[in-house]
Amino acid sequence: MLERPLSIYINWASYDELSDVVQLTEALAMEQFAELLRLRGLGVRFDCYLMDAFWYEPGGAYRTWRKAHWPQGPDRWLNACRDAGVKPGMWFSGNTLCKLDVAPVWRDSLDADGHGMCMFHGGFLADFMEVLRSWYARGVRVFKLDFINFSASPAVVRNRLLPPMIRARNMDALRLGLEVLRQQCPEIILLGYNGFEEAPTQSATDLPLCRSVDNRWLDAFDTLYCGDPRPADVPAMNFWRSKDVYSDHMVRAYERNGFPLARIDNAGFMIGKTGTCYGRGTAAWKGMLLLSLARGGWMNTYYGNLELLDTTRAAWFAKVQAIFLRLQAYGRFATFGGMPGEGRPYGYVAESAGGSLITVVNPAQSEETVRLPCDAEGRILFRDAGYMPVLRGGSLTLGAEQMAVVGTGEWNAPGYDMGVQDDVRIPATIKPLKGEAKSAGPKDVEITLAPPADGCVRVMVRQKDRQGKARRTTGGAPPDGIPLGRLLVLVTWQQGKKHDMEVNYDKAIWSGLSWAVGEVRVDKLARGVPLKIRAHTEEQSDVTLGMELFHTTYGVG
Repeated sequence: MLERPLSIYINWASYDELSDVVQLTEALAMEQFAELLRLRGLGVRFDCYLMDAFWYEPGGAYRTWRKAHWPQGPDRWLNACRDAGVKPGMWFSGNTLCKLDVAPVWRDSLDADGHGMCMFHGGFLADFMEVLRSWYARGVRVFKLDFINFSASPAVVRNRLLPPMIRARNMDALRLGLEVLRQQCPEIILLGYNGFEEAPTQSATDLPLCRSVDNRWLDAFDTLYCGDPRPADVPAMNFWRSKDVYSDHMVRAYERNGFPLARIDNAGFMIGKTGTCYGRGTAAWKGMLLLSLARGGWMNTYYGNLELLDTTRAAWFAKVQAIFLRLQAYGRFATFGGMPGEGRPYGYVAESAGGSLITVVNPAQSEETVRLPCDAEGRILFRDAGYMPVLRGGSLTLGAEQMAVVGTGEWNAPGYDMGVQDDVRIPATIKPLKGEAKSAGPKDVEITLAPPADGCVRVMVRQKDRQGKARRTTGGAPPDGIPLGRLLVLVTWQQGKKHDMEVNYDKAIWSGLSWAVGEVRVDKLARGVPLKIRAHTEEQSDVTLGMELFHTTYGVG
């Protein structure tokens, strides 16, 4: 198992063959390797380069690389990793066929639906373990196992065993196989990804917490990840903050399932140009990096296009990474506050012998005061732009959707200042607004109000099913996916004239979205004329829409 925190670059999101059409090629992979070396030269730590999905030839049973894109195989990449002192890593689709043909030796394990292999019947598991051993022998040290299906079994097994028995035996077989693999490959590092949930924890952030992931998997894996980054079911004007809240909620859910923070891979840092990260580039990347580190996991994973981190960004990255990796190695991490998916303030505290770093997020549409877990005198080291947080007497007041980092003790010093995240702007004030509601149909909601004298009107709409749970709508992934602004529609007008509304959610979102938020500037409106706001959904299932309005103003800080 891990002896220290690791920093792993995973090249998914620099390409994306599931929610986009950018393919993995040797040229792309080696360009990212060159960027990794550039960033290492600027002080950023990378211990491993992991080759993610679809490096393999479909008919090669994980033994050969995709010939069209890797005509000479992986040797150039493996040798470059060895020469640079970087651990190579590889992705495997567990026991499911993901752009992979079934090998002859796997056929007697093939599931009745033709998509997965049984792990306790037939030849699949023994051959798969041999594949992993063969790549370990070639220098690969990190293995990411994804898309596991514990229900897979051929008809001959289904005819004699009940589904729960099949699932249990598949799980036992994989655990035993990985236990033997660890004995044979003592330096191996195993990452568990999709397929280990026993309840749909990762699909939403408003589900009741329950026993959903078996923490005994930590006997087999170094870490388990807690979900691909996606928007939470907590509405946010800043779309990227909602993604932060999702990952924070999942970390808390896995912690509640008995996972130590150090063993949770939050997979939260993903910059890039593809559909998997909604084409975010480096939008709000500083807060994303800080939170990915503050969550305390020892598997620090970084996804996407490394060329987006220029020299200035690399220097900032290296500074905050060094601070938090030191704390991960020698400090103690804990969570505090509410559950992120409930929209209440929460945070993380990283304690060292000489002080604490406290990272706090307020996901609410209101200013909120949080009692910090440390009463020592502190210093605000980082914040989003706009609202100026107030730190007084062991409490911190944050603006709506704001995050900040506070240092106490040895960390209460100018040398640890991390600056301001300028591309996340928090309103200086936010207050609820009331208007006259009108029923406009089962899939519509409309409110008329007298606009305030200044600032903006913020519109927040939630979509729920008949049980009151968030209902996500998706139009599919890029490049052909329908943007959510055409599916969860916000419209404002006065006397029949439509007004522009600033929105950040109008993207093709593979994971779906259960809310819409936008703002209309008051200075663009006619004075003294009622403002009408309507929300409409194209969701086909039985849903209801609820709308809330807020008056926001923005300062200059």
